[in-house]
Amino acid sequence: MINEAIIRYLERKKQIRLSLKAVLFDMDGILFDSMKHHARAWYEVSTNRNLVSSPEDFYMYEGCTGNYTINELYKRTFGRAATEEEIKDMYKEKSDLFTKYNDGEQMANAIDVLDCVRGFGLECLVVTGSGQRSLIDKLNTSFPSYFKREKMVTAFDVKKGKPDPEPYLTGLQKAEAQANEAIVVENAPMGVQAGVAAGIFTIAVNTGPLDDKLLLDSGADLLYRDMASLAKDWLKIMSAASELSV
Repeated sequence: MINEAIIRYLERKKQIRLSLKAVLFDMDGILFDSMKHHARAWYEVSTNRNLVSSPEDFYMYEGCTGNYTINELYKRTFGRAATEEEIKDMYKEKSDLFTKYNDGEQMANAIDVLDCVRGFGLECLVVTGSGQRSLIDKLNTSFPSYFKREKMVTAFDVKKGKPDPEPYLTGLQKAEAQANEAIVVENAPMGVQAGVAAGIFTIAVNTGPLDDKLLLDSGADLLYRDMASLAKDWLKIMSAASELSV
């Protein structure tokens, strides 16, 4: 499965091989087990404003900027984009609720994947659509020495959020890497789309309630059910990357 996925990627992107230098990690649902708190906060503020939504919507919108999510909800419900004031007020309320609910719990076995990546001398970078400063700041305490703030890509660093490729293209720039020199690790359909659109080999880890098919249909090259499975397979992925060429 790994070999076939890499060969398909190389043929699709007309690359000779994966010459890996960096791994670009999404944050919510990959490094932190925080998506359940995001979904709860988003659903509450949406319900308070009579916006049509379901908790599952926010797993689908994961990785997008807050502005994008709010505008999508207003268009769905009222047939118009939200005003700047509506966006500001709603996002502040959502952020406050998320801070209240979030316990900062790491995603199970995330540290094992990071250890595997660093063990092969690859650089670890965060590429997130989040603007939650509390969680971004917590990266340094939860995962000390793994990430450099100046190389993180957050909602504050891009004009267009996922599924646009800009966040991952920016990540490549900060890693000083080409598309075939990196791997994306994502858990959301729009994040997967962004990684694929940036031309990067993209691994989906389905840590949420969405069907696997949504991630595969978004273009994921490989799919795992949890971070433990990814850590277990990391040596195989690296061996295949170093050995396979087209």
